[in-house]
Parts: sequence; structure tokens; C-alpha cells
Amino acid sequence: MPRSPRTIRLPKPLEEDLEREFARRGVKEWSSGVVELLQEAVRMRRVPGIAFVDSITGRRPVLAGTGLDVWEVIATWKVAGRDEEKLRQTYHWLTPAQLRAALAYYRFYPEEIDQRIALDEDWTPERIRDELPFAFLGPGITGKAEE
Repeated sequence: MPRSPRTIRLPKPLEEDLEREFARRGVKEWSSGVVELLQEAVRMRRVPGIAFVDSITGRRPVLAGTGLDVWEVIATWKVAGRDEEKLRQTYHWLTPAQLRAALAYYRFYPEEIDQRIALDEDWTPERIRDELPFAFLGPGITGKAEE
């Protein structure tokens, strides 16, 4: 929800950093770029261990240093019946702090993660075949009953 305009005095080096960042990302509107960066900064402070990375679909939260998207960990946790021990066994190479970070991020931002999980669940073998007819699904993955 839009609020009243606010002013902020930026140190010159920070202003230059923002200009470079916005140019690199193709951000046209200064205020929207600043808002996005502030939202990410608040989320990373609220949930230590979370970082944001670029992807084709935009920025996304990941477990810092792992390459794992938060939604992937949460989807696994849900499939495991929300059992944290099963989650730990599945991602045995992650630390307890990393797993807690993913769960905490989900606790704070469930709508964001649930929307991303729903996107992934929409990709059935049939849809892949229809939209990406040249994709190879691997041996035995046909989406049809075996004959």
C-alpha cells in the first residue's frame, strides 16, 4: 500500500552503487528498485541464512551458499508430512541452521513460497510434452500407463 513520499539522504558511494545495480538489472524507476532492495534486506535480516539470487523468473530466496531454493526445501518438507527429522535425513548435507532458515522463511512468507510450489506442481509430464514437445523426459517417463 503506497504511503506518503519520504526523503532520504544517501552517501555518494551508496548512490553510485545503487545506480550501477539498477543499470545492471535494467531498473527504470529508482523508487521501485530501492523498495525491492529494502524488502530483500529486511527479509535477510529477519531470517539469517537466506540470500536472494537472480533467475529467469526474477529474484528468489535461497539457502545462502547452497544453491537450493527455499521453495524446494519446503516442498520436500511438505511431502515428508512436515516431519523435520525426515527433512534432515533428506538434506543430510545441510546444517540444522540452514534447515531452520528455510522453515523460518516459510513461516514468515508462506504465500510467496506456496505460489512457487504451485508453479512447479503445474508441470506434469503431459504439460511438458504439450508445451515442450522436444523435451526428453527420460526412459519410462511417458505420463501414460505402461503398456
